[in-house]
Amino acid sequence: MPRPSQYLYPQRELVTPRPAATVLLLRDAPSPDGKNQFEVLMTRRSAKASFVPGAYVFPGGSIDAEDAQAHALADRRATQDDAQLTQAIAAIRESYEELGVLLARHADGRMAGEADLAALDRHAPFFAQCQARGLRLAADGVYTLARWITDRDMPKRFDVAFLVARMPPGQTPVADEAEQFEPVWVRPADALARHEAGQFFMIFPTIRTLQRLARFDSVDAVLRACASEQPLWTSCPRGGMLAGKPAHYMEDEMPYGELALVCPDGQLHHTLDWQSEQPVPLLKNLQRLTAPNPGVMTGPGTNSYLVGDPATGYIALDPGPADHAHLERLWRAAGGDIRMIVCTHSHPDHSPGAAPLAALVAQYGRPKPPVLGLPSAPTALAAWAFTPDRALQDNELLTLEGQGPEGKITHTLQVIHTPGHAANHLCLLLREDALLFSGDHILNGSTTIVNPPDGNMTDYLESLDKLDALCAQHGVEFILPAHGHVLGFARQAIAHLKAHRLAREAKVLAAMQAHPDGSLEDWVRIAYDDVPEQLWPMAQRSLLAHVERIQAMQPGND
Repeated sequence: MPRPSQYLYPQRELVTPRPAATVLLLRDAPSPDGKNQFEVLMTRRSAKASFVPGAYVFPGGSIDAEDAQAHALADRRATQDDAQLTQAIAAIRESYEELGVLLARHADGRMAGEADLAALDRHAPFFAQCQARGLRLAADGVYTLARWITDRDMPKRFDVAFLVARMPPGQTPVADEAEQFEPVWVRPADALARHEAGQFFMIFPTIRTLQRLARFDSVDAVLRACASEQPLWTSCPRGGMLAGKPAHYMEDEMPYGELALVCPDGQLHHTLDWQSEQPVPLLKNLQRLTAPNPGVMTGPGTNSYLVGDPATGYIALDPGPADHAHLERLWRAAGGDIRMIVCTHSHPDHSPGAAPLAALVAQYGRPKPPVLGLPSAPTALAAWAFTPDRALQDNELLTLEGQGPEGKITHTLQVIHTPGHAANHLCLLLREDALLFSGDHILNGSTTIVNPPDGNMTDYLESLDKLDALCAQHGVEFILPAHGHVLGFARQAIAHLKAHRLAREAKVLAAMQAHPDGSLEDWVRIAYDDVPEQLWPMAQRSLLAHVERIQAMQPGND
């Protein structure tokens, strides 16, 4: 984790979430298009509610002490643990109190019906009334779908079990007209479309839940997916500013890691818009400036990083193309005090700006910083030619030191040779803050091209293993790529990337076996059938790298 002294904003203590439960009541409803042949029951919260007033939600609320004491009144599955049973009971109670829906059955197995509902008083103690009428709570029909924890920036927070159950037959939801209004049955896709049109206000967890629910085609399919008793996902979203408005993201979405790095306590300070005019502060000792070279291969542009502070001077990583305006902005962001320039590799969107940046620093009277990296290998294209002032060694340490108000300040970058994307590729570890700069080896939002002969797939995969071991050793949680936002969950990201590469390799092998006399063009259509056709020429280069690796692993080729 980064040193607390390097955070940009004072940290605050988070509000402890209260346990809660909500239930998605589902019913079968054939649709003309054959998709989402079910509906979910939603209701509008009171405009005076203290939490998300006016939003369309699923019935639910806080878990009370009485819910945990009512286990004897409920039927349960053998695999349903005590915590899940308590959540199911709370959801059953809330769905009755808010919408008059009763998930309960008689001793003979009959589900509660209109006569039972007419005999109950929604303002009287719920459990006592059920017991008096001999009703058993049908908690065995309530399944865990997901777990949502309210965003860290909220003053009122909940840890909510999102549950699913089939709507009991013969009942009609009736809102309590106090907390909830206007119960409505709606297909997930329709609710999302109405929200997009501004007609159906929903909050982020509700939207994301409906988006995932829309992937199912029936109530049975939803319940089967939840049979494992484990949440299909768990999320505590993070928020930032995008186009001047708050925007929230789940753990698997690209900006999440960057928000976790910059604002670990969830404050809505960080701006996510891509631009090339101003450096973006990520920590006190870390700035990112994105070059104005967006494209298919570069995403929003090449990220140049400045490591250091006014007391120590700066190391510039990947100055990018020889774009004078970009280099001048990078120089100004460092106050002209750039001590070293490091290129992760020699590709033309990373290294050409190094020499002009060094000259710019010297032009204004400071010592000319050395350009560091590895020279391009003989396998590199002529356009990738790069000769640093000094070649770096694997595991070499680059250190900045200075004196600050609180004493000595040190920033240390460890060099890691990671061939694969390019033979001379380097990654760097900021040791004091456990941050990994991954160059093009690991990207956010795409996989890098491995282009033989300078690229090598076996080297690439072995370098991933090397980086994973480094992350484990130093407790690295964040990866800063040359393209895209900061990645969180570093080791999981590496494991996912390796699994993706090996899965792609399996598709390549299958294509080769199915068409042994096929060409690269034939194989790419099969192995990259999930990639847009316009990207196949670039994908073909990585396919070639997989083919070379597969052939090298054949018996007799060792």
